[in-house]
Amino acid sequence: MEKQVEHLRQYWQNHRGGRKMLMSKRQKAWMILFVILFLLIPVYGMAYTTGKVVDFFTGKPVKEAFVTLNNDVVVTDKNGIFTASTPSSKLSVRAPGYRKTEQVFIPLNSTPQEVKLIPFTPKALYLSFFGIGDRSLRESAIRLMQETELNTLVIDVKGDRGMIPYKSSIPLAAEVGAQRTITVKEMAPLMKSLKAKGIYTIARIVVFKDNLLAQARPDWAVKTPGGEIWRDRENLAWVDPFNKQVWEYNIHIALEAAQYGFDEIQFDYIRFPEPSGLRFSMPPTEENRVNAVSGFLMEARRRLISYNVFLTADIFGYVCWNLNDTKIGQRLEDLVTHLDYICPMLYPSGFQYGIPGYRNPVATPYEIIYLSLKRAQERTNLPSHRFRPWLQAFRDYAFDGRFFNDQEILAQVKAAEGFGSHGWMLWNPRNIYSMAGLKKEKPLG
Repeated sequence: MEKQVEHLRQYWQNHRGGRKMLMSKRQKAWMILFVILFLLIPVYGMAYTTGKVVDFFTGKPVKEAFVTLNNDVVVTDKNGIFTASTPSSKLSVRAPGYRKTEQVFIPLNSTPQEVKLIPFTPKALYLSFFGIGDRSLRESAIRLMQETELNTLVIDVKGDRGMIPYKSSIPLAAEVGAQRTITVKEMAPLMKSLKAKGIYTIARIVVFKDNLLAQARPDWAVKTPGGEIWRDRENLAWVDPFNKQVWEYNIHIALEAAQYGFDEIQFDYIRFPEPSGLRFSMPPTEENRVNAVSGFLMEARRRLISYNVFLTADIFGYVCWNLNDTKIGQRLEDLVTHLDYICPMLYPSGFQYGIPGYRNPVATPYEIIYLSLKRAQERTNLPSHRFRPWLQAFRDYAFDGRFFNDQEILAQVKAAEGFGSHGWMLWNPRNIYSMAGLKKEKPLG
């Protein structure tokens, strides 16, 4: 304050030439106004927003919640307190284990205003690129959600064959053929309808398995040792996980999904293909593979962080057990730092070698789910609510061909909930689900 007064005095002396000056009433009034405005400048310069994020029911502080004000993002401390240098009347808040929220914010001078987050546990069904556009499949899924504990839809935003179901504003999507078939004519009204029903929405984006992009941009494709475009067992081509242009395309798709109002972005096939000897733009050493996968997630998080969406990724079930990257770039400890939730695909049929002590996974689904989650938690030291597994809701294809009905699904659900995971997701590639293994009462969150 003393420096400001001194500056003002010098300014005045310079303009009066050292001589006494007689001022009219109007001049005095302007002078007083000038002084007031001058003294208020630092007040605006130091404007800030502070508040406290708490659990809606318990009132306990929520630490490490993301608070977005305009385009600035801050994180709450162990007491749930946040302070941002940006003054704002509206903020968005999210934290693992809770529904995200947006609210009008009126900063108080003495006590930080509280932002209350409601605990929420997603219990999901998956709808494919075709499933979300098929009225019968979509309405069947929504009806099941109204009748049971289910409350979440995982929706293909870029499916296994690289198609985007709605009209995208991304030029490359049209160029590569990802808009050849539109299954959802109007995405905004559909999202509005789902939100009106209280449905939590997850945008699934298949990343490095992209037949359309690989064919349209063969220089971006994974190659055979002979230099041809490599194809997997489904005769689908993949793109090079080292390629930053591939990163950019998928991040743009994620940003568009966030703008449509999805609650969560979920990356799938965020990995290298399994066969050895394939050709990429860089040597596919373990460290290079891990850096590519983790690097993509880190960049996606940086670009999405101000959109108030959760970020998740699907990982192989054996990644919970293997200390290396499972030769696909997924090393558990390197993934967790960039994600809100880890989504291991714990389908018993996918554990072809079983796990220690359990060699027939389809006969022991509870143990497969529970012990895999426990192993992942022990390695990462993360709280249990940072994990949300995929569960098997389709017929076994690797062991005895059994159907997964009430007993098998219920065992998986009990394992996930007994572990304390942040909900669970049911996978059926045909998008045909029943009430098998599900509770009829709706969850509180």
